[in-house]
Amino acid sequence: MKKLYITAVLALSLAACNNKENLDPESVIQPRVTAKTPLDTYIYDNFQRPYNIIVTYNYIDADFEMGKYFYPPTEAKVQPMLEIVKKVWIDAYTQVAGQDFIKSIAPRQISLIGGYNVNSDGTITLGFADSGMKITLFNVDQLDTHNHSGTRQYFHTIQHEYCHIINQKKPYSSEYGKITPSGYTANWYNVREADANAAGFITPYSMLNDIEDFAEMTSGMLSMSKTAWDAKINAISSATGKEAIRKKEAFVVAYFKSEWGIDIYQLQAKVEQQMLSVLQ
Repeated sequence: MKKLYITAVLALSLAACNNKENLDPESVIQPRVTAKTPLDTYIYDNFQRPYNIIVTYNYIDADFEMGKYFYPPTEAKVQPMLEIVKKVWIDAYTQVAGQDFIKSIAPRQISLIGGYNVNSDGTITLGFADSGMKITLFNVDQLDTHNHSGTRQYFHTIQHEYCHIINQKKPYSSEYGKITPSGYTANWYNVREADANAAGFITPYSMLNDIEDFAEMTSGMLSMSKTAWDAKINAISSATGKEAIRKKEAFVVAYFKSEWGIDIYQLQAKVEQQMLSVLQ
């Protein structure tokens, strides 16, 4: 009897599953329809279709570590941010390195978060690259192109994270880490910038390890004009610190030329031109 009962229930279940009738129009259960917004169309036309880059701006818990207060950016801030991302990062690389460079070496996803990512040690993470597949940018709600230093900082972050992706494709020589081997420290956030410069590092964060050092050198060069860059280095009072940073600069220049065929000074000039066109 027990087997017959189970068989009967199974038969009824299959019959229910095979019922193709439409929902009663008066039903409270309605199919979900998601409209494609003008912003979605912009993202598809400018990122997904040409570069196979998905942009997410609706916060998804599973994409981020728990225990932090994250929220999506204000929607009105998303397209202005993406327009600058495309112009300053994608278009600059494309014009210097060719049409296929970003297409072949790009994150598959860009995630935008409205506010800061504050760490337990009090530092703030402005962005990160996840295994070469995703770049996350924080604090999108604070975008203000009248704030020149703040806007440049966003794109310092993008260039930094993209440098990690480039390095994952073609690693730089381990000789780079031998320029200032004793200066790397996990306590970089306790170091003043002037002291970091004197020790041969372009920023305190570059003291974390040679990976971050290389990315900070690259993003530093691509966040300002050659004139501003030279002025920054020449202002360092320590001769040994200045010499070490110039050695690192030469290493970065050689890497981009030998591994990617890119004149980084030409790229620097193009990025600066694009940046000046968006600052107000």
